[in-house]
Amino acid sequence: MKVADLLKSKGQTVITVSPDEPVFQAMGKLIDNKIGSLLVTDVENKIVGIISERDIMRAAYSDYDLLKTKKVSQLMSTNIIVAIPDDDIDYIMGIMTQNRIRHLPIVTRETIVGMISIGDIVKFQLEEIQVKNRYLEEYMYGQTL
Repeated sequence: MKVADLLKSKGQTVITVSPDEPVFQAMGKLIDNKIGSLLVTDVENKIVGIISERDIMRAAYSDYDLLKTKKVSQLMSTNIIVAIPDDDIDYIMGIMTQNRIRHLPIVTRETIVGMISIGDIVKFQLEEIQVKNRYLEEYMYGQTL
């Protein structure tokens, strides 16, 4: 299975935030879209960072009142690991596990084409297993279920 297969079923919508936006607004985007991270992009839509709910929680613990004035650029991670649509899902799972990341931007030649989470991968693989199990049952019992 490839990342492109997952993106076809999941969709390619990516919610972004500007590095100059207040962290409080980024929190609103995370909550409103029910997501765990935002890509931080510049005016040319190039990835300059990523900010997660975990980054915001750590900052809130340190100084909750500053969340309204702190900029996304002050909390975002800038060491971004990305994947391409042709990457194998098993390879991506290894990368995410090894680097302890839960969200991964998908790009082609510097163009953002999607974002996947470890939850997306688990859901996708579960669906694939269910389909395979159904076909195996049909084969074993010689009937359509």
